[in-house]
Amino acid sequence: MAVRCLMVDVDGVVVRHPDGRRWDADMEADLGLSPDDLQRAFFTPHFEDIVLGRADLHERLAPALAEIAPHLTSDRLAAYWFEQDGHLDHVLLDDLAAYRAEGLELHLATVQEHHRARHLWQSLGLNVRFEAMHYAADYGCKKPDAAFFRLVEERTGFAPHELLLIDDSLRNVEAARACGWHAILWTGELRLADALAQAGL
Repeated sequence: MAVRCLMVDVDGVVVRHPDGRRWDADMEADLGLSPDDLQRAFFTPHFEDIVLGRADLHERLAPALAEIAPHLTSDRLAAYWFEQDGHLDHVLLDDLAAYRAEGLELHLATVQEHHRARHLWQSLGLNVRFEAMHYAADYGCKKPDAAFFRLVEERTGFAPHELLLIDDSLRNVEAARACGWHAILWTGELRLADALAQAGL
């Protein structure tokens, strides 16, 4: 049976910085907060719990900022982060829409926490372009864990061979294939049709 659903990653695929820079590249100049300090005080000790839905973003971010950047609120930093990390690849989205028009379902499969997931889905309008978003904090597990792929199958009703993952992480691509999915490694160098054809799909 042919592929019936494209499962598309967000960061590095749907969201791609046109100049290749990180979202926090100008953060120190813009907000007076060093990316290294944020990594040390927040991302390294807390983000795993947040992205797996075991803790809320603001509950962990606010005390970290009180230590390293007391002039910033967690709301202010999150708004900056989500805006800077929200550059949509409209060429890819238009290519995906063409497949949707032919009858394929489009879903997102991504490692996100709840607040950014809502921002992507509602504020950036991805809910108009995709049928559903499957994300780590909602599932309590993340790619490349096999449990994530199995939960996607259960929630969608698609069999593994009906699903195709488009992801920029080789680990995730290999994990999807190990679960019986089709998968391609996305580099952004080819148009979607060419990338699928190159993969024999």
